[in-house]
Amino acid sequence: MDFTFRNLRLPDAPDRIVDLGVMEGRIAAIGGELPDGDRTLDLGGRLVLPGFVETHIHLDKACVLHRCSADRGDVAEAISEVARIKPDFTEEDVAGRAGQALRKCVVNGTTRMRTHVEVDPVIGLRGFEGVKRAIADWRWAVDVEICVFPQEGLLNNPGTDALMVAALKDGAGSVGAAPYTDTDPHGQIDRVFEMARDFDVDIDMHLDFSTDISSVDADYVMRKTDEYGWGGRVAIGHVSKFSAVPPAQFDDYAKRLANSGVAVTVLPATDLFLMGREHDHSVPRGVSPVHRMLEQGVTCSLSTNNILNPFTPFGDGSLIRMANLYANIAQVGRPETMAACLEMVSTCSARLMNLMDYGLAVGKVADLVVVDNSDPALAVAEISQPLKVFKAGRQTVERPLPELRVPR
Repeated sequence: MDFTFRNLRLPDAPDRIVDLGVMEGRIAAIGGELPDGDRTLDLGGRLVLPGFVETHIHLDKACVLHRCSADRGDVAEAISEVARIKPDFTEEDVAGRAGQALRKCVVNGTTRMRTHVEVDPVIGLRGFEGVKRAIADWRWAVDVEICVFPQEGLLNNPGTDALMVAALKDGAGSVGAAPYTDTDPHGQIDRVFEMARDFDVDIDMHLDFSTDISSVDADYVMRKTDEYGWGGRVAIGHVSKFSAVPPAQFDDYAKRLANSGVAVTVLPATDLFLMGREHDHSVPRGVSPVHRMLEQGVTCSLSTNNILNPFTPFGDGSLIRMANLYANIAQVGRPETMAACLEMVSTCSARLMNLMDYGLAVGKVADLVVVDNSDPALAVAEISQPLKVFKAGRQTVERPLPELRVPR
């Protein structure tokens, strides 16, 4: 055994103390009284989680808050402010800022990630190439997939289609959409499904990003998913419109999404910050209660979206903090649902990304996070910090416990 972890708890059975062994970067054994490895570590009954999975983040436009404003705080301003500064983005600039964001995520326990990267005739492939450089620099600590997408329109933005195809040819692992910025939203969705089929990649869309429920594009996406046989390979993010539908309609959507195999990602910090700006009192939260969809069989995740930019002018890359924020917004108090919030930044997120080598089971890659707690629900409630993080069995992060200095 290369590494033996002693006296730990796993999230699916926190009342039981076990050992975990790692060999050649993978989990080799889980049980009681395993033999010592080349290195042995006693975890003192603490909780070991699978590495956190960030399913929806924008590394290319992270950490630009000092260059732009968020005065109105709405979606239109956020898009226009980034569009204003984007011509000055260089490959080196993007790589540097993406690296800053990756560091935040890594120290907070993220070991897998899907980042959305926008292309258009203004930015070209500079953002894509810059993010690729940052990914290469941080591959020792986190695996990152690029989802290429058209933030400012596709059919109404000539040249964007060719850039998306070029990025897919150059290794982008999934394809995204933002149909609400296009003059023909359904036409954009059609084209994205065509690209997914042509390159055999998953789809991850920004969708239904408002609280106006007079039209819901999720209906069309579900039809296209069924038409293409792409169930289990489509995710839709934000979907803040679901926060504004009555309970019966919400439950109907949940059942249909589960049947179509369309996953849902909620971005609590961004959705809470941007939605409801047209109200001057009784402001709606704009965050869809995705835990209720999870209960009906929908694959769901919670994610960061943006860090320090007009879409989200805060953020430290902590997914356990994002789970806690969501639990507060959604008024989650039951321990089992609190634990489900933790799953929506780990195991459920891995399912959304179709990560077959992920999890706390023999044979899976040893991406592990040790948190200073013994209970999954309390880890969310207390925003328990990762003390140690391991990528493929090698330690990447160490966070010492605070020390109390009692005056004498």
